[in-house]
Amino acid sequence: MTPETLFQVANAVALIGWLLLAFAPLLPKIAERTAGYAIPIGLAFFYALTLGIYMPEADGSFTSLAGVAAGFAVPGVVLVGWLHYLALDLFVGGWEVRTARREGIAHWKVLPCLVLTLLAAPVGLALFLALRAYSRRATRSEATA
Repeated sequence: MTPETLFQVANAVALIGWLLLAFAPLLPKIAERTAGYAIPIGLAFFYALTLGIYMPEADGSFTSLAGVAAGFAVPGVVLVGWLHYLALDLFVGGWEVRTARREGIAHWKVLPCLVLTLLAAPVGLALFLALRAYSRRATRSEATA
């Protein structure tokens, strides 16, 4: 399979995970097990495999921006980097859903966080952490009132 074909397959699998997280209240156990753990672990395994296959082809380094750019000149290495994002971003999205459910945060409030985590993970995570802190404060205020 070419890196392009592997890219398409990985994207489709990750998208299934994101859809499961979006509809987690309908299938909570399936969403948690599949999107929260199984798919990210599968992508991590796929990442490790492609890392071993394509990284030896890379001429770059991680000591400078130019070195990183040179390393990503190989399409297979770009695939490795993309798998890294897919696995970790989906795992973070799963953590957000699990944490929200455990802490009683309404799922509709988490959905914007999930969208941002999918598109720009650090921003989505920051939004979720802010939502979580606000929810905790609101819960404490209600308990003392």
